[in-house]
Amino acid sequence: MRHAPDAEDPDPVDVRLGARLAELRAERGWTLDDLAERAGVSRSTLSRAERAETSPTAALLNRLCAVHGRTMSQLLGEVEARPAPVVRAADQPVWEDRASGFVRRSVSPPHAGLRGELVEGRLPAGADLAYDRPPVPGLEQHLWVLEGALEVTADGTAHALDTGDCLRTRVWGPTRFRCPGPGDARYVLAVVLP
Repeated sequence: MRHAPDAEDPDPVDVRLGARLAELRAERGWTLDDLAERAGVSRSTLSRAERAETSPTAALLNRLCAVHGRTMSQLLGEVEARPAPVVRAADQPVWEDRASGFVRRSVSPPHAGLRGELVEGRLPAGADLAYDRPPVPGLEQHLWVLEGALEVTADGTAHALDTGDCLRTRVWGPTRFRCPGPGDARYVLAVVLP
């Protein structure tokens, strides 16, 4: 797991991620104000993320992925140093949403043309993540709980999942992932682009 960087030394992944977000915005000819309006995020938050002055939250990255038509794994894969057909466990990119404690491991080797990917997620007890939209409408997800309990709401339907349970859904609207405790939840998320 990555450790929080010092104030003078931004995390290298945050620096590459910020640069890629700025590139995506520039490719579309958008100003920060244009992107802020499309994503529903403040201009200052976007500016700070692009300059790696702050580590973006999962909710912010989700909104930006939706605007740019990418999954989070695709975006994070674009900032990795070099794609490979095999990624050893020790080399799998790990990203943490420091605000919620959510930890995301990209298990699948990164590739710009991915249609399917595996992600390992960990939520601490009490964590509650809400996404206002999918990064790509119609995204197919298979969520398999490996440890703990997870409450997932998709398309207005709540699902209480325990160890070993698997939920398959196609995501069109808001989703929510909550770990009711008492322990942490660990799960595998298989994501398939429509």
